[in-house]
Amino acid sequence: MGVLQQLRLRSERHIKLLRKLRKSASLRNRTYNIDRVRPGDILAFVTLRNEYPRLPYFLDYYRALGVRHFVMVDNGSDDGSIEYLEKARDISLWTTQASYKKAGYGIDWINHLLWRYGAGHWVLTVDVDEFLVYPFCDSRPLFALTDWLESQERRSFSAMLLDMYPKGPVGAQPYRPGQNPFEIARWFDAGNYSIRRNQTYQNLWIQGGVRQRVIMSETPQKAPALNKIPLVHWSRKYVYKSSTHMLLPRGLNKVYDEGGGEAASGVLLHAKFLDTIVAKAEEELERGQHYAGSREYRAYRETLARGEDLWCDWSSEYINWRQLEILGLMSKGDWA
Repeated sequence: MGVLQQLRLRSERHIKLLRKLRKSASLRNRTYNIDRVRPGDILAFVTLRNEYPRLPYFLDYYRALGVRHFVMVDNGSDDGSIEYLEKARDISLWTTQASYKKAGYGIDWINHLLWRYGAGHWVLTVDVDEFLVYPFCDSRPLFALTDWLESQERRSFSAMLLDMYPKGPVGAQPYRPGQNPFEIARWFDAGNYSIRRNQTYQNLWIQGGVRQRVIMSETPQKAPALNKIPLVHWSRKYVYKSSTHMLLPRGLNKVYDEGGGEAASGVLLHAKFLDTIVAKAEEELERGQHYAGSREYRAYRETLARGEDLWCDWSSEYINWRQLEILGLMSKGDWA
């Protein structure tokens, strides 16, 4: 990499760090329990809006994996999410009515809280419909993974976003608050993925799955990116550049083995496609706070409101992480 490119990337990082400070002015602390955090605790950082039905299972899932504290930003919920979250002693909650779009789709708020509270910890940055699956997750807690990553001098861990969906129309099976969403959204696309490397930022760019196959079928090149780096041993020198798709410094994005082997990686099971998605799409289209003029939510409304089935004859039913490794969607690498 040339000197000019190094300077440009360094400048980008400094701009993002300054931007997160400016955008953090709108954050208002609602509950502050972060003084309960201890050295070595794994923390989760989350932005949300009107996700009350999903919260009980989401929190229980990550507590069971070993997350010790949740740092959360609520962006104007009016469905009881705030009242539910402020009761928990392992949650520190900030609220804001500011523009999600103008805050880099929420990442500026998260970058600020990561800078302030995440340094020195392994941090997991996820949405409330994303559930991390990693090698041996059925028998080893999350700190076993982070301990191993540290022993290998690895600072970040990647996970491909895997869209899960039901069999039959999305609205046919009502989701109950607190329910495991994968009792309904049990299916996924196993093989229709493309992958390329971004030479500038060194991250992988993955597209495909059901959103490309059905939701964005007319413009497949505009299908959402599925590459994520959700788990990082955080430093105040780090910053997310674009959601959790890429970081700066760019060395954090090199989560693959260039020597021909397989680097350890995971999957984020994506439980977006429940019966709540159509109403959510309408709400977000009205707000106009999402990327590219809420293009993705417009496609949800146009496709799912007419009851189109996302399932097809080539859909695979989820079993466990070992199945995903066999399919090549994740890898235990050299973690024995």
